[in-house]
Amino acid sequence: MLVVETVVRIRREHAGGKPIKEIARDLRLSRKVIRKAIRAPEGAFDYHRSVQPLPRIGPFQERLDTLLAENEARSRRDRLRMTRIHDLLLREGFEGSYDAVRRYATRWAEARRKDPGVGVAAFIPLLFRQGEAYQFDWSHEDVEIAGKPMRVKVAHVRLCASRAVYVRAYPRETQEMVFDAHARGFGFFGGVPLRGIYDNMKTAVTTVFVGKERVFNRRFLVMADHYMVEPTACSPAAGWEKGQVEHQVQTIRGRFFKPRLRFASLEELNGWLEAECLRWAAMQAHPEHKEMTVAQALELERPALQPMLASFDGFHETQHAVTGTCLISFDRNRYSVAAKAVRRAVQVRAYADRIVVRMGDEVIADHPRFFGRDRTIYDPWHYLPVLVNKPGALRNGAPFQGWDLPPALARLRRKLGSDDDADRRFVRVLAAVLSDGLDAVEGAVREALDAGAVSDEVVLNILSRRREPPRPASIVTPEDLALMHPPVANCARYDSLRGLHAAA
Repeated sequence: MLVVETVVRIRREHAGGKPIKEIARDLRLSRKVIRKAIRAPEGAFDYHRSVQPLPRIGPFQERLDTLLAENEARSRRDRLRMTRIHDLLLREGFEGSYDAVRRYATRWAEARRKDPGVGVAAFIPLLFRQGEAYQFDWSHEDVEIAGKPMRVKVAHVRLCASRAVYVRAYPRETQEMVFDAHARGFGFFGGVPLRGIYDNMKTAVTTVFVGKERVFNRRFLVMADHYMVEPTACSPAAGWEKGQVEHQVQTIRGRFFKPRLRFASLEELNGWLEAECLRWAAMQAHPEHKEMTVAQALELERPALQPMLASFDGFHETQHAVTGTCLISFDRNRYSVAAKAVRRAVQVRAYADRIVVRMGDEVIADHPRFFGRDRTIYDPWHYLPVLVNKPGALRNGAPFQGWDLPPALARLRRKLGSDDDADRRFVRVLAAVLSDGLDAVEGAVREALDAGAVSDEVVLNILSRRREPPRPASIVTPEDLALMHPPVANCARYDSLRGLHAAA
């Protein structure tokens, strides 16, 4: 391709009457090139190949088109690099270079943009009033918890007017996590907007119809009614309808989660994320009102938010059967329940950080939630009614291994010893917890130990004395002490008491 200076020289010399043959000889160019430069409008001389030969890609063109189309359909996070696509072709026998694949992919993308059937998406900017709406979405981020790599699910909540953000990491994207994220997000913002904008996530939307008509999950609607929020679902594949939180996902990923975060626990990570949300709001300028920060805009929006009277009781309830060993299976782990529920159906309420087991209206277990698998979580007190009848299980029973007893009870067990008789005597003391309560038993044990008595009989005696109702205290006045019948000095009265024979 000729440079502009050469084209201008050719056109100027030809205009001066110099023959094409001489110009070609002087510049060492073909007469065909000289004629094309002369005929080019306004000195433009661009060479475009009408047909691009593809000696290497030719046999693999259809396969490469398929890979490029599949890659474009993926989310931005999951798209393959061009080096990876080149490697996939090499595995299938392709012998061409990476540059050939890259150039073809560039031309393929340009052709897609020029295709009127594809086109470039156009959007309409959105404007929200203060307190009108918030947007909610999930993202997946890689962190390191307690020295192990972990992919966490991060809930993103964003106020549309002030642009305030709140993020929190969870092990799952289940419904109870959604409820917890809303409660914590509204608490962070200091109020509740009128409307929530979501995608069609399964924890919120049950059925998607044409247009904006949706069937929302019943439990999700109960939460929305509790906070007086109108839920709105986006159209499928229309992320621009909640573009603020979509953009937030990319921003937070780059600013908060890179380089990879390392924390001892998920609670520690979430504490750091909340502090970073506050720091980001204090430093970031509002995109529309440059004179104020996001934190200042949030302060202005708070009066327009609905007051948050109480957090929603955000649990997901399922029914389970209790085994003969007082255990239920939930989320690939086992949890103990009170012995009274053996072989009965119970309701498990799963929260983001704990599970509560109920039998009717009675709570029979409350455990911190474990997100691993194949682990058994015991509460030894659940097995106390069974232990009373089987005291020999105290030594080898799985629930009692490493039992963290109250200090007074732990001292009593050490002083009693570790033989079978000592176990039976200690179980007798534990059995009193069922009738007197743990605090009363611990107080009686402490009193016995302070007196130097290491005996189950002494502890039970103290409890028995404490159970007896106290005698009512009498109030004695001087009038009560006065005699109603004053004594009379009469010795004959003694004779009457001795009888007739005594008088004779």
